Amino acid sequence: MVENTREVLAASPVIPVVTIDDVEAAVPVAQALVDGGVPIIEVTLRTPQGLQALRRIAADVPSMLVGAGTVLNPQQAEDALEAGAEFLVTPGLSQSLLTWIPSSGVPCLPGVSTLGQVMDALDAGITELKFFPAEAAGGVPYLKAVAGPVPEVTFCPTGGIGLGNVREYLQLKNVPCVGGSWLTPQAALAAGDWDDIRRRAAEAAKLGG
Repeated sequence: MVENTREVLAASPVIPVVTIDDVEAAVPVAQALVDGGVPIIEVTLRTPQGLQALRRIAADVPSMLVGAGTVLNPQQAEDALEAGAEFLVTPGLSQSLLTWIPSSGVPCLPGVSTLGQVMDALDAGITELKFFPAEAAGGVPYLKAVAGPVPEVTFCPTGGIGLGNVREYLQLKNVPCVGGSWLTPQAALAAGDWDDIRRRAAEAAKLGG
């Protein structure tokens, strides 16, 4: 169990963002990631199977740090925690989430894409954020620019990141890790190609070296 969001950010250079359509794939994909050296997963709540998949991973893969992604409101956050989530990730910051996150004590990466939203988060005492959609919102140049006015903030950029640009992000002083879906492509999930996912995880784990 992680104590705070900084521990989440330190778990791996890449947080796999996984959307699961078939609940039966939940445990095998999580185990493949762990076997490849990536002991963290963000299970998105974009599908009806999301919560059940999260529950299975939390129960059956104890070495995996399990998070819920695409959390849109406090009720979804509570549902994800009940299912076994150890951390939460949101695509943006609503007023209800700004109120709920600091009072919950739960490790959380709320999404921001503008400096104004970063300042709202800082006002609420939140210093670890998801930068989304990273490439569309300004990418590496943007994160370099905001490091000056908000040096206390660290970001997990997500959206449009892959092997072609991940190293650029990880070289930034305010980026301890990134989120990415390239470790678990839908074709590999559908085919049950756990060897491919294990290989991708091993490749990602080396990025922290």
